[in-house]
Amino acid sequence: MEMDVYFPGGKKVNANYKGFTIETDQAKEEGGEKSAPEPYSLFLASIGTCAGIYVVYFCQERGIDTSNIKMKLQFERNEEKHLTTAVHIHIDLPPDFPPKYKAAVVKTAELCSVKRNILDPPQFTVSAAIREE
Repeated sequence: MEMDVYFPGGKKVNANYKGFTIETDQAKEEGGEKSAPEPYSLFLASIGTCAGIYVVYFCQERGIDTSNIKMKLQFERNEEKHLTTAVHIHIDLPPDFPPKYKAAVVKTAELCSVKRNILDPPQFTVSAAIREE
């Protein structure tokens, strides 16, 4: 798999991946235009949306309506290191949610691939080459 990343101007950094353009920008106080989410915001959103799609699959397989299920993520941050130190995911289930599936839906959300990849991180390599014209 490959992703192309390019720089359209200012503090914007965009990526083309699997046929989609993912746009990012920085906050105005960081010199950006705030025209798109910051890359780190997309990273955090990927945790919530990944856990969320696991909840959707779980419920759809059991014929459970997801329209009244909500999720909230809360993040703890180490300001000195500028890193997130804890992620709390809360699934708000509606009154008609089958109680017998409460623990199972939590366990399912914990299967999120993004979370699992954070717990078992990939190796990173960075290289550079000057392109010949």
